[in-house]
Amino acid sequence: MPAFSRQGVKGSYFKELKGVRSQYFCSWKPWQDYLPLTPAEGIPPSNFFYLLYMMNKKMKKQWWVTLSLWIIACTFLLSACGGRRYMQAQLSEEGDTLQMAYARYLTVVKHEMFTQVTVRNPWDSTRILHTYLLVDKHRVLPEGLPEGTVVRIPLERMLVYSSVHCSLFGELQALDAVSGVCDLSYIRMPQIHERVRAGRVADVGSSMSPDVERVIALHPDGILLSPFENGSYGRIGQLDVPLIECADYMETSPLGRAEWMRFYGMLVGKEQEADSLFSQVEREYEALRRSVEQVEEKPLVFAELKQGSAWYVPGGKSTTGQLYADAGARYVFGYISESGSVPLSFETVYDRARHADFWLIKYNQSHDKTYAGLEQDYRPYTGFDAFRRKTVYGCNTGRIPYYEESPFHPEYVLKDLIAVFHPGLFPDYQPRYFTPLE
Repeated sequence: MPAFSRQGVKGSYFKELKGVRSQYFCSWKPWQDYLPLTPAEGIPPSNFFYLLYMMNKKMKKQWWVTLSLWIIACTFLLSACGGRRYMQAQLSEEGDTLQMAYARYLTVVKHEMFTQVTVRNPWDSTRILHTYLLVDKHRVLPEGLPEGTVVRIPLERMLVYSSVHCSLFGELQALDAVSGVCDLSYIRMPQIHERVRAGRVADVGSSMSPDVERVIALHPDGILLSPFENGSYGRIGQLDVPLIECADYMETSPLGRAEWMRFYGMLVGKEQEADSLFSQVEREYEALRRSVEQVEEKPLVFAELKQGSAWYVPGGKSTTGQLYADAGARYVFGYISESGSVPLSFETVYDRARHADFWLIKYNQSHDKTYAGLEQDYRPYTGFDAFRRKTVYGCNTGRIPYYEESPFHPEYVLKDLIAVFHPGLFPDYQPRYFTPLE
């Protein structure tokens, strides 16, 4: 029984309620025309039924009339509250789920009037990071859409934070849809630089703190950026522009990340092209992986360089870790159950990787790194067996588009790695990324 007094209901409380147009029960109001009072917003159902009881008593009705009022009220209220949920359930049931073969954090369900794309939180798989509702911009926005960010496709004026995605859109022949970029100095694509010089693409500055005024002047219809755990987008997140959170980099398999191109293709009206490209990537990758299934010797490999006080190594569950396994190698840090980079001390890396067969490094500088340069950078590097045996392979990302190509073309990297670890399988192959240090 509610906590307020009988006198309170009969007196001032009754007067306060009279004529109120409440939204408490899903804003469904036709039944109000048949009752002398309506429940105020915030009154729990138990209080509402008590009001019905007091109304009935005031009108000197019999108990069965009260019971009837309760039943009628319950019926109408449940119908009102359940209507929208039922409609949304039907929308989900009627959708055609697009099966993702490798991507763990992406679900695509196609409906007649829209496509629902759900991105799972990579840092908490029990939660949803974002839900997108892709609707053809040439159609009227359908009613009864479920909750989510509406994206009118195809996008035509995108702001793209990452060079990785710029490269993909270039391959999909959709660069005309890229109207702004971040971190221009890190983009190796000549087409982007030419468009910036011609004024067709805007440089909005650093991805960590883009120039908001330039972004507003750009009038983007979508902003593609990489999410971070517990990250905030500042003023960019406050703009009335759909934020497309590109969590592909958190996938745990090379093909899983590459499969996100199917979603990105939908955004720019290149769905068929993206599906075809991914099928080709998958076929080539799987053929390369099968080529090393029967190799008997699997060399031990480690990667990267010391950065400041820490040595960031790929986790064992990362795409890099999976690439080493698919290339017929054993990864020194394969035991680390992380999908991203993990900071380790030099001592830890040295202890684990001192006797590794191969050492793969990536760096960005004007000239290719040498053994002498590696020693000059940090003399303790010379203690690794790979240094002494001259089995260090490097990729100069300052002149080679590794970061632009490799996320959506893992087959390129896989063939390079197989050629390094098992040179007899591809004797005439010219490396695309990794070459031996001089």
